[in-house]
Amino acid sequence: MPPRQKSKLERWFSFSRHQRRFGADIVTQALDGQDIESMKATLITGDDTIYTYGSAKDLQTHINDLRQEFVGLPTLCHYHASLIVLIRREIDTEANFQKFKALWLAERDFLLQHLNTRWLISACDTFIDHDEDATLQAILMNANILINTIKLQETERLLCQATDIEHDDVRQRLQTERVALFDGTAAFAVGTDDSLRNMRWRLDKVCAHHPLGQIVIEIFDRLQLAEHDTVYSRFRARHTRERTRWW
Repeated sequence: MPPRQKSKLERWFSFSRHQRRFGADIVTQALDGQDIESMKATLITGDDTIYTYGSAKDLQTHINDLRQEFVGLPTLCHYHASLIVLIRREIDTEANFQKFKALWLAERDFLLQHLNTRWLISACDTFIDHDEDATLQAILMNANILINTIKLQETERLLCQATDIEHDDVRQRLQTERVALFDGTAAFAVGTDDSLRNMRWRLDKVCAHHPLGQIVIEIFDRLQLAEHDTVYSRFRARHTRERTRWW
């Protein structure tokens, strides 16, 4: 089993958690003053699209950095990303999730048209983590598993030649910079990445809704076994960070 998620009490006593929430009132007030139709019509200006690599501890800095990902796109895309950041940093979580959900119910087609795959997956993860509808969680879990499997396969392609010899230069890049794949997605940071651990936590949550969900967990566990030689077991063999293991 992967490392367990921290309890609410443990998160409360985490100084890092509080650091990542500093300035929340200012950010929230700025977002509350936005008009949806105006944000749909206003494009974010800038020279180049720049993707974040990790996230700044300072909330306002991270929100500003994310803005560069949406150059040439409607401001609503950045607003959507900002809500996700607030939710993940546990800032007025319920209120911000309700704003997030209302936005999707009202502007689904607009968001589908303008968000890249990276942010569509972030939206799925947010619903899995916070919506109470088990059916919706189960439906969206398919997108999460699908994209993470593709990320592993495409990362392995970067790492390996036809003879399965690892490229040391690519392996080093994966640890020090964002390596783009497609449509806003990035390669799996071999050895440290937490996306599969987070996926496993979400899978456990969804499967817990029914006793027979254990079938899915059993299949997933078998994919990690070295003797089955799957993309999951090969990345397990490369993974070195204990706190982000997914098996």
